[in-house]
Amino acid sequence: MTWTPYYHGDGNHRGIMLSAPPPWRTFPRTPQQREYQPPSGLVDAVNVALHLRRPLMLTGPAGSGKSTVIEQVAHELGLGTVLRWHITSRSTLSDGLYRYDALGRIHAQTLAASVRHRAWTLDTRDIHEGAHDDIGPFLQLGPLGTALLPWERPRALLIDEIDKSDLDLPSDLLDVLERGEFEIPELVRYQHSSVSIREWGSTEQRLVEYGHIQCSQFPFIVFTSNGERDFSPAFLRRCIRYTMPPLSAEVLHSIVRAHLGPASDDSLELIQEFAERVAHGELLAVDQLLNAVALLAGGRVPQGEQRDSLRELLLRELSDV
Repeated sequence: MTWTPYYHGDGNHRGIMLSAPPPWRTFPRTPQQREYQPPSGLVDAVNVALHLRRPLMLTGPAGSGKSTVIEQVAHELGLGTVLRWHITSRSTLSDGLYRYDALGRIHAQTLAASVRHRAWTLDTRDIHEGAHDDIGPFLQLGPLGTALLPWERPRALLIDEIDKSDLDLPSDLLDVLERGEFEIPELVRYQHSSVSIREWGSTEQRLVEYGHIQCSQFPFIVFTSNGERDFSPAFLRRCIRYTMPPLSAEVLHSIVRAHLGPASDDSLELIQEFAERVAHGELLAVDQLLNAVALLAGGRVPQGEQRDSLRELLLRELSDV
């Protein structure tokens, strides 16, 4: 990538065309299946999880490729678009299974009743049978709920940063992970036995009978963790666990080569500096290194104080507020 100062800070209009972004910042996101280089032992861990139909728990620092491996597996095995559930401290099991817009349904019921009341004719039979009260539009399956549908082939599900959850979520997941099924209480009590619900991340709908969903192929689930907390033995024994190796200069070199091609002398210098800083305990992410190599090891690049300033900007430690 050639360094070009688009913005000058003088307020003059120039209408400069921006150059193409790096491959990892193109949208829609460019798949990285071919670029990803799985570290030693990860291929075996993935295959064990696939054979045993167990979730795969990947632990490692940010940017070490934990969330990328599932894209490669889904592409190689034809498991469809990866379903993603990004965990926060407010995430609950219900969020992953399904979403119910109760207030939206109440509002729709009130509006429909008001319209019928003002109409000249009133079909009391339709009201009695609930023809105007369709719960389906107010329900959507979550990423985990969609993965547990009876697919012909397993779906791939990424449950990202599980260590960010509250203390209860991993335990709440145990029964679902063991049984591969769940119920939607709102549909168990509903007057109709069959309801169409929209899948996660899709406009497609799936017919749910009696509020019960049971998988026919257990999904390929990948949990990622930054290693910021411990999990119970009950949760861990249900997972195949793999810890990402340290980010050595050799590993980083292969990552940079996969994304940006052969490394120049400037790239090697940045890679070595990055590896040394990580080895000394600094918190850095691989995409920071890729950003630095893309900007500072290209064709026409800044030199002197500006280069040093940009390197400090791009490789600033993540724990440095």
